[in-house]
Amino acid sequence: MIEVRDLQVRYGERVVASVPELDVHAGECVAIVGESGSGKSTTLLALLGLTEGAHVSGNIRVCGVEVLQAPERRLREIRGARVALVMQSPQAALSPTTRLGTLMRRALKLHGRGEQAAQRGTVQGDGRGKVRRIMVEAVEAVMLDPGILRRYPHEISGGQAQRFAIALAIALGAEVILADEPTSALDVTVQAEVVGVLRRLRAERGLALLLVSHDLALVSTIADRVLVMKDGAVVESGPAGEVLAEPSHPYTRELLEALP
Repeated sequence: MIEVRDLQVRYGERVVASVPELDVHAGECVAIVGESGSGKSTTLLALLGLTEGAHVSGNIRVCGVEVLQAPERRLREIRGARVALVMQSPQAALSPTTRLGTLMRRALKLHGRGEQAAQRGTVQGDGRGKVRRIMVEAVEAVMLDPGILRRYPHEISGGQAQRFAIALAIALGAEVILADEPTSALDVTVQAEVVGVLRRLRAERGLALLLVSHDLALVSTIADRVLVMKDGAVVESGPAGEVLAEPSHPYTRELLEALP
């Protein structure tokens, strides 16, 4: 689902992210870990062609699309519909005056999912009902009550907002989720809920998950493989169990020793 070779992101002469190799397959979770400023989020954004003003080189293939060669129109087609970006604070991206159901319906229409449902309808209004079912099934898949679709963003908690962002990705039919610190603003109990949802969706739907985090304790519960970044470079990578149990790089050991 994701194939990266020799990725380098530069602003002027400064290299802010350098990733020799990164693969994420269907049903797999790969985590990129490191402190703030290590290049984790920049790497994530480069996968979608969203590093405005940067010089990006290398080979990036996401859902069969060569990101660095694809026209902007092609990239817009896969963003959200096939590859979803779940940010640290999704509430900031939600219009405070629009109900969640309306937001989801608009996103479905934007990516053509509403039209597809309507075309499959056999009688007037049937397509609208199919869109509603897509929305309800998506929120139920992340353990939310469908009643949340009638609420405004300020009426839901941080954990509910994170799960709604994941539900939106599911409704759009995303095959890959790029999650940037999805639990850092949540308390421990809610973190466990969000991670549980991601783990279950990965197993049941074969989602490919690329997780950016500084929380090694969290990463150890969900990731199959880990890349450790420091100052824009990958200093260690491998199976999560091996890297976190017997790290070979001093920086990885420092991160583990910093765990409470």
